Amino acid sequence: IYDGILDNANVKTIKGRGKIVDAHTVDVDGKEYSAERILIAVGGLPFVPEVPGKEYVVSSNQIFDLEIFPNRIVIVGGGYIGVEFSGIFNGFGSHVSLLVRGSQFLHGFDNEIREFAAQEIRKKGVDIRCNTDVVSIDKQADDSLKVNLLDGSFIEADAVLYATGRKPQLQNLGLENVDIKLTDNGHIEVDHNFQTSESSIYALGDVTGKKDLTPVALAEGMALARFLYNNEPCKIDYSNIATTVFCQPNIGTVGITEEQAQAEYSNVVKYRSSFKAMKHTISGADERTLMK
Repeated sequence: IYDGILDNANVKTIKGRGKIVDAHTVDVDGKEYSAERILIAVGGLPFVPEVPGKEYVVSSNQIFDLEIFPNRIVIVGGGYIGVEFSGIFNGFGSHVSLLVRGSQFLHGFDNEIREFAAQEIRKKGVDIRCNTDVVSIDKQADDSLKVNLLDGSFIEADAVLYATGRKPQLQNLGLENVDIKLTDNGHIEVDHNFQTSESSIYALGDVTGKKDLTPVALAEGMALARFLYNNEPCKIDYSNIATTVFCQPNIGTVGITEEQAQAEYSNVVKYRSSFKAMKHTISGADERTLMK
């Protein structure tokens, strides 16, 4: 049940909002449909914390619908979305301020790569501010926004984008009508076969809180299909998942970080190279590449 169109002779597509009625029934806009199994794969929603002035900010869901291009934008959050949108708006000519609560952005990535990327992104003009957070946001007489920070300083901007994580999209799903347990973090609890505590209902993807990456959700869906309809073991290897960050320069990584290697092994050898790619040598750009 989803808000889209799927052309497949073996799939019955029902467009509308679905709500679980019981362990085998879903209501879609007043009409009920029954099935042997139900799969919940609704993904997540952007999370914006409670901060005075929250009503003036946008999330990644609304950022493409801005009526006026912001010449000055504050982006709050140092994850994939915050870092990528910093590059997008900087490339379009905005003055970008990226606010990171921790000591560096992209928590969980290799520290040397994080530092190198921050250095290169700053060279392009993005104002990265670490160890800071927003206290409140005020709308001013000219409709600009005053972003007040923990240290007492402030930034004036035309738009504020919050990229502070995502939460599972569980509202209005009808979970109260079935016996589905949630984890302490508010995700749907599943076993190794993606089965919930309601035996006929399965869940996968961002709602389960495992790895919030699109290719992971796709792999989980294929594994579940093979398990249910081809009697194959439902196995997913969550180690060494390749991932990319589409910042400038791009980050692509697979395997463990240097820090993880040092913690796990007694004899670690590092191979590292930093250079200017030929395309930047020709163009005159100052961007460099790090490989390790």
